[in-house]
Amino acid sequence: MAAIHGPRWLRWPSEPARRRLAYGADYNPEQWPREVWEEDVLAMRQAGVNIVSLAIFSWARLQPSADRWDFGWLDQVMDLLHAHGIAVDLATATASPPPWLTAAHPEILPVGHDGRTLWPGARQHWRPTSPVFREHALRLVRAMAERYGSHPALAAWHVNNELGCHNVYDYSDDAATAFRVWLRERYGTVEELNRAWATSFWSQAYGDWAEILPPRLAASYPNPTQQLDFKRFSSDALKHYLRAEREVLTELTPDIPVTTNFMVMGDTKGMNFADWAREVDFVSNDHYLLDGERDELSFSANLTGRLANGDPWFLMEHSTSAVNWQPVNLAKQPGGMVRDSLTHVAYGADAVCFFQWRQSAGGAEKYHSAMVPHAGTDSEVFRSVVDLGATLEALAPIAGTRRRRAQAAIVFDWDSWWASELDSHPTSRLRYRQEALDWYTAFAAAGVRVDVIGSAGEFAHYDLLVAPILHVVPQALADRLTAYVGGGGHLVTTYFSGIVNEHDHVWLGGYPGALRELLGLRIEEFGPLRDGDRVHLDLGVSGTLWSDRIDVTDPDVKIVASYTSGDHTGRPAITTRLAGAGSASYVSTRLGPDGLGPVLAELLAVSGVRPELPEAVAGAVELAVRTGDDADYWFLINRTDESVAVDGVTGEVLRAPCLAEGLTLGPREVCVLRRPH
Repeated sequence: MAAIHGPRWLRWPSEPARRRLAYGADYNPEQWPREVWEEDVLAMRQAGVNIVSLAIFSWARLQPSADRWDFGWLDQVMDLLHAHGIAVDLATATASPPPWLTAAHPEILPVGHDGRTLWPGARQHWRPTSPVFREHALRLVRAMAERYGSHPALAAWHVNNELGCHNVYDYSDDAATAFRVWLRERYGTVEELNRAWATSFWSQAYGDWAEILPPRLAASYPNPTQQLDFKRFSSDALKHYLRAEREVLTELTPDIPVTTNFMVMGDTKGMNFADWAREVDFVSNDHYLLDGERDELSFSANLTGRLANGDPWFLMEHSTSAVNWQPVNLAKQPGGMVRDSLTHVAYGADAVCFFQWRQSAGGAEKYHSAMVPHAGTDSEVFRSVVDLGATLEALAPIAGTRRRRAQAAIVFDWDSWWASELDSHPTSRLRYRQEALDWYTAFAAAGVRVDVIGSAGEFAHYDLLVAPILHVVPQALADRLTAYVGGGGHLVTTYFSGIVNEHDHVWLGGYPGALRELLGLRIEEFGPLRDGDRVHLDLGVSGTLWSDRIDVTDPDVKIVASYTSGDHTGRPAITTRLAGAGSASYVSTRLGPDGLGPVLAELLAVSGVRPELPEAVAGAVELAVRTGDDADYWFLINRTDESVAVDGVTGEVLRAPCLAEGLTLGPREVCVLRRPH
């Protein structure tokens, strides 16, 4: 089945035309006695909950054995929720196979690259390419769709759960068979695969498809293109599984939208969500705040909103307070939960949901926070939950509005993320996503809105385009970037960009390869830095990780900054090549968010990109904008732990806290303004 092309939103069981933001959580009633269920729905009403995700990890309860089903309890829960006006995002329950299935069919269990089987006892213990697993899982999906497809509470289907969170890379024989099929479709012939994989190196040439394996544990580094293609294949295998469930659901319940929860967050990189986005009726995401990463949440919400093409998306999971899987799990500061939630809304989320509704008393996630904590409803967490529900009700007018595009964008490319961090590279310290996040933080510090877009996005919409560590550049992408600059756009890229094509083959003739002529420079050797080494620039900033020896090859190149220390003293560190009304700039070292400040200031001046907030609050207040038919909605997000006065910004206040002292934001506070067109 072809990918879905048009967004659809939740099918609200009542008053479908009424504007509202969805609010709720994963709900796991199977963990609790039935007398608790009535307490739950009453507390949900008190909190303003209008949707829950249900049955996510219920396969063993729904199908206790191969030939026995038990839907009675779920029937009761669905009816109870509907009676209290609470819609259901119903999971297909396939995320965690029951013990009877793995006991009868251990061949569905994933295998690590070292050949060890990943056994039951946790979750996601299944192979994405296993035909046996798919047979049993799709049987369950069909049973769920046939039983609940016409239930009045059903608002959406929730395929599996966090696809690939724990099983993205499977090296089993099933995976090997599927990998060969995928490679045959990609390359056509073994000869073409040998060319793409450069198998003349280390005597790796294949004579038959059957000889090819996944990149299992080897005596040395596996073939790099084999590794890159296996990453692509693994993402595709999960995407194809998503399609398989979706096809059953759309066959039986064509009027019910289908989604699955992505994980655009942190270092979760195995799934190419830019490629998956058109496989669902609306994009959903799970996000958990990482300790010490102030702007990572905003970055991820921004990227998720662009994956949704600016349309509303569903925040399926985040946390009310502490999680349970970081080395130290800190409770959120006062106001933190609301700021986190509204930041997602600012970047296009029309649903705010948590894991989970009631904090588990047992199991692996019993110390993970929830809407109802172990302390019960008489708790600060639950009072904050109730307050957030009231806030989201007040923000109902923004439901259905879209993101307003910024003037600048950061390009995020999964192939470059995967390939730039492979083994046997100039440095093992490079972190693709961190460099992108550094630039994002620099934009925030400058008070300038920026979008985070995929590499297949439309570049011409933006005056300034930052493509950090754009390592993989096929000829078509190089042509698009050249056309962008030729059309008056301003491109910025960094060290280790333009180096390889789509097969991970180096562009010959000197670095940065495919972008060499566009940038007007040439580099002969890479310059990685040791841990603790720094290089200094005449802008008064210093760099780490990398330092290129640049030769300028085009007279239209302007030297923005030079090195004042290290092996490249006196040589260019940052350059800009003017090309008609456009420009192409290169940053040859990692400057970090603070060091990027003066560089970004010049780039903003050249490209004509300007802040929309007063200069006095630059860096302290983040601005995100949604737009509707008759008004824009400005979200002013206090990035600090101090109060911030915002002068010179007007609009109808939709969220009351910023009325306290004029337009003043308290610590970690968010103000929402309606500004008519």
